[in-house]
Amino acid sequence: MHDIRLIRDDPAAFDAALARRGVAPVSATLIDIDARRRAVSTRMQDAQNRRNAASKDIGMAMKDGRIEDAEILKAEVAEIKDTLPQLEEEERSLGAELDAMLAALPNLPAAEVPEGEDEAANVEVSRWGTPRSFAFTPREHADIGPALGMDFETGAAMSGARFTFLRGGMARLQRAIAAFMLDHQTGTNGYTECDPPLLVKDEAVYGTGQLPKFSEDLFHTTDGRWLIPTAEVSLTNSVRETILEPDALPMRLTAQTPCFRSEAGAAGRDTRGFIRQHQFEKVELVSICAPDQWQAEHDHMVASAESILQALDLPYRKMLLCAGDMGAGAKKTFDLEVWLPGQGAYREISSISWCGDFQARRMDARYKPEGAKRTEFVHTLNGSGLAVGRTLVAVLENYQQEGGSVTIPSALVPYMGGITTLEPLG
Repeated sequence: MHDIRLIRDDPAAFDAALARRGVAPVSATLIDIDARRRAVSTRMQDAQNRRNAASKDIGMAMKDGRIEDAEILKAEVAEIKDTLPQLEEEERSLGAELDAMLAALPNLPAAEVPEGEDEAANVEVSRWGTPRSFAFTPREHADIGPALGMDFETGAAMSGARFTFLRGGMARLQRAIAAFMLDHQTGTNGYTECDPPLLVKDEAVYGTGQLPKFSEDLFHTTDGRWLIPTAEVSLTNSVRETILEPDALPMRLTAQTPCFRSEAGAAGRDTRGFIRQHQFEKVELVSICAPDQWQAEHDHMVASAESILQALDLPYRKMLLCAGDMGAGAKKTFDLEVWLPGQGAYREISSISWCGDFQARRMDARYKPEGAKRTEFVHTLNGSGLAVGRTLVAVLENYQQEGGSVTIPSALVPYMGGITTLEPLG
């Protein structure tokens, strides 16, 4: 959500920032609606003041015996009373129209975000690790997985496309990856573990920006709730309509949850394998902070996600996303892309975004700076630490052996009960 006052102060800058997102100029329309709303508000306040003054004058006129004057004033008060509901409805309608337009607009990209329309304009920042050399042609996870317990056929028969049934060691490996991530993020990186709801109300998905524009990406229940597309929704909304103390910031939260996405915009993409599912596991990282803490928190969150890949010895690269490829709520985003030897490509495994006060305004999440008289909106950040299913894919492809077995990364062996290798099921 954007601050209309800032738009009024510099409409050209607002339109220029939106243009980087491919959005047509809209400030003139917003300012016009706001001007009409404020004009109605002024008329309503003037009418209320006049009603109060006239009501007082009626008493004085009656006291002085000026009956005719009193009757004229009574007629004026009655007319004002008839007019006020119309003005109130007009103000409400204009306010709702303004809020709806503001809510549909994406966040403004930070100045350092590169120009570009899509992923082709993203900028590689760094690489870590050296892709393994294989003595055989490495296979994709969709070819390795079925013999190890990654059952695509049963998942599809039960639930349709983009669902998978994991069995035996494969199911345990996914659980091990998630447990390792949670332990590492809480024990090493300072995040507080949470177990949030998976079903949320309209206000929650509106607060993090999925509503109203991206409802088609979500699953909606018959009783009006939404299945979370990421724990970002639940974790970030935990400070909804709250005034936080400055010493509570930064607040770092993490959760491992199932996530549910319709993948409405991904028709034809990654239809084979475990990369893009309707239901998947993810360890999410969220930070709530003061405005002057965002840079340190963004750096910390990126490093926290990177530390998982490094602990698992999975080669990856860090990408700074261009303005046209960022999520709607982000001001600045780094993607981590893990190397998949079966595909011979780097694929996204984490997206870490600073949202400024964009989500906080929608949630009315504030804090009161030390010594300040007024509250300010907090800043929010979110990222994957990491996507569990995609990490499972990366382990399968990077640790595969020629005979179809997969070596377990040393960091995960304790979580696998000492098992060091996944062997094909008998």
